Amino acid sequence: MFQGLLKELILTAPFLSIMNEFDTKAEGWDANPMHIERAEAIAEQILERIPVRPWMNALEFGAGTGITSFLLKDHLKKITMMDNSPEMVRVMNQKILFSGASNLSAIYFDLEKSPFSDEKFDLILTQMVLHHVNDVQDIIGKFYYMLNPGGHLALADLYPEDGSFHGIDFHGHKGFDTGELSALAEEKGFMNINSNHCFTITRQISPEEIRQFDLFLLTANKV
Repeated sequence: MFQGLLKELILTAPFLSIMNEFDTKAEGWDANPMHIERAEAIAEQILERIPVRPWMNALEFGAGTGITSFLLKDHLKKITMMDNSPEMVRVMNQKILFSGASNLSAIYFDLEKSPFSDEKFDLILTQMVLHHVNDVQDIIGKFYYMLNPGGHLALADLYPEDGSFHGIDFHGHKGFDTGELSALAEEKGFMNINSNHCFTITRQISPEEIRQFDLFLLTANKV
């Protein structure tokens, strides 16, 4: 469905500074074919499982370089791409300029530290970001607040794993039990919660071992 968009998504540019882990990865992020394949799989499932309409406004939280939003832009009225990495935001802004996409915008904002009250959305999506979030309960509560009545949530992330996906220096979550995550979403007010496998990442975790890590897509809505 999304074949042929890879050229539009890849944009390399010089970078002004190095600030954190994701700032240093921003320049080469779109050059990794797995990042494109993962976003394509998630975007396709979002379109299959959520009644996306052309009048809807969406937010991609932790958008990175905005690959998923670029794939979905023709199906939505507007997508705001939010990230707390200045370099990721800069890449997104350059991609918007390069592509001429008029319904995409990129903003630098740290939702973990501050509530966002500038705008409400009909769809909030995020992929491979939740396991980096310290307080998952708080962020899901913020998602609920930021959605319009009838709005939809789409969370794509790792099933539980033993920590080998990121390695011993990672201090985030080692994936999520979808039952527990669903219960948390329900506690915050979400309804019609469903989750299914959506993608498998093959990753070399050591010179001797290659492992596969499964991802889920959890969908819910605010009534």
